Amino acid sequence: MGCLGAINGHVRGLVVLAMSSDLPTPILSPKRAVVLGTGTFGRVCLCRDKITNKYWAMKILAMADVIRLKQIEHVKNEKNILQEIDHPFIVNMRWNSKDDCCLYMLFEFVSGGELFSYLRNAGRFDSATANFYACEIVLALEYLHSLSIVYRDLKPENLLLDREGHMKITDFGFAKKLKDRTWTLCGTPEYLAPEIIQSKGHNKAVDWWALGVLIYEMIVGYPPFYDDNPFGIYEKILSGKIEWSRHVDPIAKDLVKKLLVLDRTKRLGNMKNGAEDVKRHRWFKHLDWNVVIRKQLKPPIVPTYVFSSKEDDTSNFDDYPETDWKSVRSLDKIEMQLFEDF
Repeated sequence: MGCLGAINGHVRGLVVLAMSSDLPTPILSPKRAVVLGTGTFGRVCLCRDKITNKYWAMKILAMADVIRLKQIEHVKNEKNILQEIDHPFIVNMRWNSKDDCCLYMLFEFVSGGELFSYLRNAGRFDSATANFYACEIVLALEYLHSLSIVYRDLKPENLLLDREGHMKITDFGFAKKLKDRTWTLCGTPEYLAPEIIQSKGHNKAVDWWALGVLIYEMIVGYPPFYDDNPFGIYEKILSGKIEWSRHVDPIAKDLVKKLLVLDRTKRLGNMKNGAEDVKRHRWFKHLDWNVVIRKQLKPPIVPTYVFSSKEDDTSNFDDYPETDWKSVRSLDKIEMQLFEDF
């Protein structure tokens, strides 16, 4: 059976699925598909539920490449975490499966595109806009941490806007279930907490550090620690020195300073009251957090679409060449055993 052998058919460039009331059962499949994103060993393709006509995003990973790059446990870990979570501000996984060459994970299709694109187009956000996105992220991080999950990859490229303009966190490849600390060096250089760089062992405090970096980048237009060389970035992070533009809202500045504390035991979000300390900060004092979680705040940016009436509009994503899946090889029985519990 070839890649997407569990799915067989093609409608207007889409992977087409038949969904049962419990789990989606793929029945039709393409030779080519509309690609929403690419990675080291996989693609994300647009899908349509044949019964309800609802659109989904299918992450397809070539198992041969997962083996070659020694990412088997990494991929299983991501799937296990995604199975456990369900939150309004996270891109939730709804189904997963495999055939003899690929792993499949089905997600909500979040059509508004990356926050990164909107931030680059705007240059920087005003304080109110940054506040809106930050408060939704705070609730997502609070939820993950309540499950002992540290996200570890917060950055504008991993934040998507839904059709109405609300935030959705995506890409849980670096997420990890933690009992105490972990020592893996992972993440994006500009967003790494000092304890990760120093290999001191880290915990959920790294997410609050990354939130501080993100808020700074939203209101200033670039990260607080930047250099052409990753080691230069690390030196600046460990120095803890931050340059501030005059236009920055002083209350937002105060929050960022309290998040970007080198000593994680004194970092806002990682002390006795956890996320509550962040939520009680003056920058968020105007919020009713019950209104936030119900998505009742008015988004500052509402995505626009080329085909506004079409649920499958992908105009807010970059164009990728359509991929020929026939080039992906099937696994033998011994290799398949590596993915028994996927």
